[in-house]
Amino acid sequence: MDLQRYSRQTMLPEIGEEGQRRLQRSSVLIVGVGGLGSAAALYLTAAGVGHIGLADPDRVSVSNLQRQILYSESEVGMKKCEMAYLRLKALSSLTTTECYNDGITPQNAREIIGKYDLIIDCCDNFATRYLLDDVCRETGRAWVHGAIGDFTGQVTIFNGRKGISYSYLYPDREELTLRKAAPQGVLGTLPGIIGTLQASEAIKYIVGFGDSLDGRLFRINTKSLETDIMEL
Repeated sequence: MDLQRYSRQTMLPEIGEEGQRRLQRSSVLIVGVGGLGSAAALYLTAAGVGHIGLADPDRVSVSNLQRQILYSESEVGMKKCEMAYLRLKALSSLTTTECYNDGITPQNAREIIGKYDLIIDCCDNFATRYLLDDVCRETGRAWVHGAIGDFTGQVTIFNGRKGISYSYLYPDREELTLRKAAPQGVLGTLPGIIGTLQASEAIKYIVGFGDSLDGRLFRINTKSLETDIMEL
């Protein structure tokens, strides 16, 4: 462990050297490396998480560059997971990274999710979230949920120590999974805010300090900067 590299983090009594070791021993799977995943992946790598998985089947497009800060113009058309892998490797040689270019599917979800301690939901569709909900419950994994739209975003932890599920918050599974995804406007900084909060919740959950969003839903409106936390 590079104590100098993480000195500003280990000097926090809530983390310390033991907390840093916990991060180094931990593994986190990020499902979706778009706007949310870009911020979450960068900060979890910088924080010293030992192993990070990246699951996303998409390629970089020009319209991504407004908010997906892992990527550059020269990478348009390239596979997101592979470009993200290179960026994170350049950021830290102390974190190992694994790519899943097919994303998370019903065929591979159990095998992949079972390899990781904690899951970060940075995807953009209901079908994948319900799949995460099912498999994380089966495998006993907590997952940090994040979602955004226009100027608003939300973060919570599902299947954590309080056992709240995504299906509990969104019981209309059939209706939501059949809903066709449509392009939606989003403030470019919003996924950075929510993705960073997801990374922060992951760090707190792994190390074991603070009041986490396990069983609570945080919401923010960036137009008004109004925030609230709802008990689930």
